[in-house]
Amino acid sequence: MQTQGLTNWAGSVVFGAARIHQPDTIDEVRRLVAGAPRIRALGSGHSFSLIADTTHDLIRLDSLPTVLHLDERNRTVTVSAGMRYAEVAAELHRAGYALSNMASLPHISVAGSCATGTHGSGDTLRCLAAAVRGLQLVGPDGELRELRRDEDRIFGGCVVALGALGVVTALTLDVEPAFEMSQQVHVGVPLDEIIGELDAVFSSAYSVSVFTTWHSEEGSVWRKRRAGWAESGWNGGRHAERPMHPVDGVSPEFSTEQLDRPGPWHERLPHFRPEFMPGSGDELQSEFYVPRDHASAALSAVRGLAERLAPVLQIAEIRTVRADDLWLSPAYRRDSVTVHFTWVRNWPAVLPVLAEVEKALRPFDARPHWAKLTTLAGPDIVAGYPRAADFAELMRHLDFAGKFRNAFLDDLFLNGDEISVAASEPVESPTFG
Repeated sequence: MQTQGLTNWAGSVVFGAARIHQPDTIDEVRRLVAGAPRIRALGSGHSFSLIADTTHDLIRLDSLPTVLHLDERNRTVTVSAGMRYAEVAAELHRAGYALSNMASLPHISVAGSCATGTHGSGDTLRCLAAAVRGLQLVGPDGELRELRRDEDRIFGGCVVALGALGVVTALTLDVEPAFEMSQQVHVGVPLDEIIGELDAVFSSAYSVSVFTTWHSEEGSVWRKRRAGWAESGWNGGRHAERPMHPVDGVSPEFSTEQLDRPGPWHERLPHFRPEFMPGSGDELQSEFYVPRDHASAALSAVRGLAERLAPVLQIAEIRTVRADDLWLSPAYRRDSVTVHFTWVRNWPAVLPVLAEVEKALRPFDARPHWAKLTTLAGPDIVAGYPRAADFAELMRHLDFAGKFRNAFLDDLFLNGDEISVAASEPVESPTFG
């Protein structure tokens, strides 16, 4: 397949792959992986970092046969890795089941979202990868392997794995009975109230997001209300009287149904409708997870940069994520508040402002989203992960020759000396606590 000009969704990453493959069978995936010296899997292309880039081979999975197997007894669904959340959700709903959580965009692939720790929002909701109960992946020798949450002690290192352990071909996800939701947008909410009453705001519905430009001194609160779900009673600002888009002045036709009208879970949890791409891609993105205990102070620190942010920021979003036990999840073992920045597409102008944001968040042990932009060096990023050394050992054990490595991973986990040492002999038996 032609590789010249292949980019991510926003056009901000131009992939350097020598070849790109789009196999239509699992056997072909196995053959490609076994025969390639270096290979990376590419999802739906919504990452803004260089996580999927390579100078060797890229493999796309969206031409593989669609698999969606519902196991009602165990309340799971097994799906092919290239499927997008919108496809999975629609089929599940037709069968009377639901995922507990979805991201803002339903257009993203299941495998790519889970590999990067992508999330939605909700005080009780963990990242999307926490719903994974099983994985099927092709290892460096081309062999197909199965991993399960309740059987493999290394499973916590294999889900949010940045593509470093193999090419995931199928995932088994937890499901629950389908439910109804409604979505209510509150506008004109003072930032003082949002930051000062953070717990009340984010416990006011099943899933809550806050949008702000910071310099406006106000925000909008998007409350996704699940039928029968306990709410805090917070009811600030003014109820929007018409459908809204998160960015002022942008048509709300892309947004999911609002005005507190009830409907299916998968038509309310995301911000955007699957039949539309919600923008032109003329943007850059960064996001940081801070511990919930430090959230108000961290948000106040970002707010202090409002004047610096104004020229380069399109919109910011604040969300909550419950802690999990996935080694490389940015919410690993800590309830988190995430601060997302949608920048103008002007990297020279954004770069110094992003550096100031990261400096302001440094006292709060912020962890950047793997698929977003950061100025932090790899060692500084992985220093925030207690299981980073275990993951590096797991990576060497399962991919001794470094078939799935790229510059992004090398910067995180290896320097030149360590690469040569790691290649001298395989790790026989990784030690994990």
